[in-house]
Amino acid sequence: MAGTPYIVDRGLVLRETETKESDKILTLLTWNQGKLSVIARGARRKNCKFAAAAQPLAYSEWTLYQRRDWHYASDASTLKLFTGLRENLTALSLGCYLAELTEAVAPESVPAPELLRHLLNGLYALSTLHKPPSLVRPAFELRLLCLAGYEPLADGCAACGREEPENPVLDPVQGVIRCRECGGGGGRPLCPDSLAALRHIVYGDPKRLYSFRLGKESLRRLTAASEAFLHAQLERGFSTLEFYKDLI
Repeated sequence: MAGTPYIVDRGLVLRETETKESDKILTLLTWNQGKLSVIARGARRKNCKFAAAAQPLAYSEWTLYQRRDWHYASDASTLKLFTGLRENLTALSLGCYLAELTEAVAPESVPAPELLRHLLNGLYALSTLHKPPSLVRPAFELRLLCLAGYEPLADGCAACGREEPENPVLDPVQGVIRCRECGGGGGRPLCPDSLAALRHIVYGDPKRLYSFRLGKESLRRLTAASEAFLHAQLERGFSTLEFYKDLI
């Protein structure tokens, strides 16, 4: 369209909504424009030139234009489809949950490159590195909450100051660690290994986020604490998480 200013940006499809006969409304998370709602006309047609790019969890370079309050897709070239996810229903369902969770904390039309980078790394860990979904989930959740401003205080007991709390507990509402004897009765119990993993996730190098290992019981404790903390801070549930949990 002559005179129309175009926006070229790379982004990942967080969600799709089918509309009319062949169109979609996509929720994109882009590097420079942040989270956008984009109308992709004809995206459900087989001959659409950007049909592959309009799939959930597809990462592409998009050419967009804006008309009034809406963005429209003009073209897109696919960069990464995370095919490893699409070959494994459990990994795919977790990937959809990671996208829904990211959408929940990403602000509208405000660049949030750290959130997009975190999501791409999480999908890569599942799709290409084949990290166990059971490990990726709590690590992704806790680190995302840190990026969104909900970082828990995990360097010691919030009551007595003990660096290695005795019978450590995560208070999901206050976001602090306590010894059970210091008033942690209502929190989620951890153990030395799960507390160490939590500290690795919160304070460690993001490039090594998924590099830890935990035994089955320690991982169960970490996952339960992460889920309780997430629900307490965001005050909502996630349908994609429930679907993932039904599969495992």
